Parts: sequence; structure tokens; C-alpha cells
Amino acid sequence: MKVITEREVSAIVELKKEHRQQNIKRFFDNKLAVTGAVILLVVILLALAAPFLAKYGPLEVDPRNRLQAPGAEHLFGTDNFGRDLFSRVLFGAQVSVSVGFSVALIASFLGLLIGLLCAYYPILDHILMRICDGLYAFPSILLAIAIVAAMGPAKSNVVLALVIVYTPSVARVVRSVALVIREKTYIEALRAQGASAWRIIWLHLAPNSSSPLIIQSTYIFASSILTEAALSFLGAGIPAPHPSLGNILLDGKAVIFTAWWMTVYPGVFIMALVLGLNLFGDGLRDLLDPRNNYAKK
Repeated sequence: MKVITEREVSAIVELKKEHRQQNIKRFFDNKLAVTGAVILLVVILLALAAPFLAKYGPLEVDPRNRLQAPGAEHLFGTDNFGRDLFSRVLFGAQVSVSVGFSVALIASFLGLLIGLLCAYYPILDHILMRICDGLYAFPSILLAIAIVAAMGPAKSNVVLALVIVYTPSVARVVRSVALVIREKTYIEALRAQGASAWRIIWLHLAPNSSSPLIIQSTYIFASSILTEAALSFLGAGIPAPHPSLGNILLDGKAVIFTAWWMTVYPGVFIMALVLGLNLFGDGLRDLLDPRNNYAKK
């Protein structure tokens, strides 16, 4: 057995450090990805800082100041109940970010687990992927509406419904990558040496499937925000009077021509979140795709 010297270890460490620095530089050279990251960071910071930035509570009603135009007292104006729209939009963005992040995290974990098991065990592949195909056959918004309607409108139910909707797409991506890796020569060598199935799955298949999984997660994050807003707009998402960007748009639909701020500001926040996530996801795809890395060497 060859013994690795201290000089070789330090050379490997330096090579990894150089590769990491090249990846960071490549990411910051991608202007669209940096723009997306900045937009996303600004909106998330505004949402997290909502309790400190908002002068009024999102549920405080003041009928005397209903449908007041944006001004110094109310930056985004007020809604049809006199509630401060700036406060409601920030807290609504907080709800959208929390729902999107929760769905992306849970769906990514479940999709990774299902995809790896399907790729390694043919019997599970026939069972689990047929279930995923059945769920995948329904339009995402219709399936989410059906699930939330059965369980009732609540934030936890919206998260559960969206996890069910988006897990199959993650599982399909992970399975397709893991199937290719499973046929590699070093995986066959590990089997011949007696490595257990779980060791191969979690120490070799899972890490090599992480790049497409991370990229897919950013798109699920964005799609979850849009779907949650659509559910709330249709009355099947976050129940009123709790703020959500979707139900704020619903309130503004009736007064869109006389109180434009009720639709413009929540719409801008939704657009900024989705645009930032998509640009950031494109940047991660360019960074993590080995074909792009090879082409730029």
C-alpha cells in the first residue's frame, strides 16, 4: 500500500483551496448570478427585519385611513381595512420565504432519499417511481389545491401540500444522476470488496448527486413561492387576515383601478423573489456543472 507523504497531503490541500477560489471567482464573474443573489438577499433581509422596520402591526385596522395612497406615514399606503400595506407586505414576504424554504428543504431531502433508493434497488424503483409518476401527472396547482382543500387552509398544510407536489420532480432528477453513477467502475469495485449498500448510497451516490439537487432546490424554492401566492390568491392558502403576498393581491383585485399600490407592491416582491432565485439558480448551474468547468479550463 502506498503511503501518502506530508508533501503530497499539503499539495492536495492547496489544490482543493485553489479549486475553491476558482469556483468563487467564476461565480462572481457571472453578473446575472451575482445580481440574483443580491436581489434575493435584500428581499430576505427585508422580510426577516419586518418586526423592526414596520411602524404598525400587520393586523392593525384603521377604517378612517382606508385606501390611503403611499406617503410618509404609510410608505406603501393602506388597504381596504386601513391596515399598513408596508407592514403587511414585509410580513407576507416573510411567510413566502419561510414556506418556500421549508418546501425546498423537505422536498429535497425526501426526493434525494427516494431517488437514491430507486436508483439502487430495482424493486423500489418500480414501486416508488410509479407513485411519483402518478403525482407528476397532475398539474401542480390543481394537486396543491386538492390537498389543501382536503386538509384545510393553514400554513403547515400549504407546506405539506407543496412538498407532496414537488418531491417527485426532485426524485426524478436524483434518480437519473444516481443511475449513471451506479454503473461506474469504482462502484462495481466497491461491491466486489463487500461494501454495504448503504455505504455506497450515502458515501458515493448521494455526494455525487448533490450538484443537480442543489440547483433543483433553488427552482423549487421559487416555484413554491409562486404556488403559495396562487393558493392564497384563490383563498386556499394562508387564511385571512394573516398577511400573505397572495391574499394581499386578492384584496387589491377589487380596487385595482383606484388603489394600484395594493397590487403593485406585493407583485414587485413576488417578482423580486422569483427573479433572484432563478438568476441565482442559473449561476449555481453554471458553477456546479462539470461540463462548464471543463470547457472553461
